[in-house]
Amino acid sequence: MKSEKLDLVRGSGNAFRDLGIENADVLQLKAILAGEIIKTLDREGLTVRAAQVRTGIAAADFSRIRKADLGRFTVDRLMTVISRLGSRVDVTVKVRRPRAAA
Repeated sequence: MKSEKLDLVRGSGNAFRDLGIENADVLQLKAILAGEIIKTLDREGLTVRAAQVRTGIAAADFSRIRKADLGRFTVDRLMTVISRLGSRVDVTVKVRRPRAAA
């Protein structure tokens, strides 16, 4: 393998934004919420069927969340799922001006 000099690029902290994807901030928030749902399911050893019984939310929705198929979910729907699993969501909003082009 040839030794090449690589440029190090610092990410923004949002992979969706770094890839130029539209609605990057919403997608990032959905991914964070889905990750918390998955952690709860794993920590408590819940199958999608057991989660359905506990929350009243369809097992298919939990399967979609596990597969990161989040297109059908709104942020508030994901927050509802977390709430029904027994956790609370606290959201902090920071509004920043875009950086000036270099």
